[in-house]
Amino acid sequence: MNDLLWATGLALLSWWLSTGVILYLNHLPRASHRWSMCVASALLLICLFHLPDISADQSRMGAALGFFLALLIWGWLEMSYLMGFVTGPRSEPCPEGVTGWKRFHLAVQTSLYHELAVVMAAAMIIAITWGAPNQVATWTFLVLWLMRWSAKLNLFLGVVNYNQDWFPEHLQYLGSYTRRRSMNLLFPLSVGLGTIIATVLITLGLQSDEGEERSGHLLVGTLLALAVLEHWFLMLPLRDSALWQWALRKKSDRIPSKTDLVVEDSREPRPCAQPLG
Repeated sequence: MNDLLWATGLALLSWWLSTGVILYLNHLPRASHRWSMCVASALLLICLFHLPDISADQSRMGAALGFFLALLIWGWLEMSYLMGFVTGPRSEPCPEGVTGWKRFHLAVQTSLYHELAVVMAAAMIIAITWGAPNQVATWTFLVLWLMRWSAKLNLFLGVVNYNQDWFPEHLQYLGSYTRRRSMNLLFPLSVGLGTIIATVLITLGLQSDEGEERSGHLLVGTLLALAVLEHWFLMLPLRDSALWQWALRKKSDRIPSKTDLVVEDSREPRPCAQPLG
């Protein structure tokens, strides 16, 4: 039971804090994004350098380090997308009246380069840790990847809640690719399979006597359970953004960038905001 509380607390704190830090950095003036990415890139290189040693560590600490390492790598990918460095060939709202596979194709184009970067990162992690006894970093990354894709597909098909204020101004067009629905056919499958797998992982962890295996299963299982909870936030009439209110800066609190100042001083009328689809 102590191991379960330890893993749950560690995964919960890491999930909450890492999400908040990325949101906070993302909502800083765009001039700061380059420096944020430089620091994140340095951390990424450190993670990849130490990944072989960590994947060979079968201790409880090795499992925790593998978990953190995967979160840091995933954080770099999230920052590169949200800050506009690695996105896709399309950066425009979805045209009105577009539906079906055409709409899906356009939606994929908004993040194509990012998705390819995720695939490359996953392949790199799997290659580096192949045959190693500690696979926590690989499991953690795959859970983050698959559940993020599940969340994106649910947003595309239709959900109740969409945190538009999580995205900066240069990504507001993404809202036009989402739908508002009380339910979609994928959601029950996403939360159902996610809940079953999370339960199996946590059960295996509690039944294991090995330090790394026990901690790894509990950490990854708890992370998957949190990802399922995030899916529920998409459908329930709750504002999960309250959990990260400290990281979401109000527009009135943001320091205007040079571009903003030019727009404010210009006599040309400001363009109307694109409607959300």
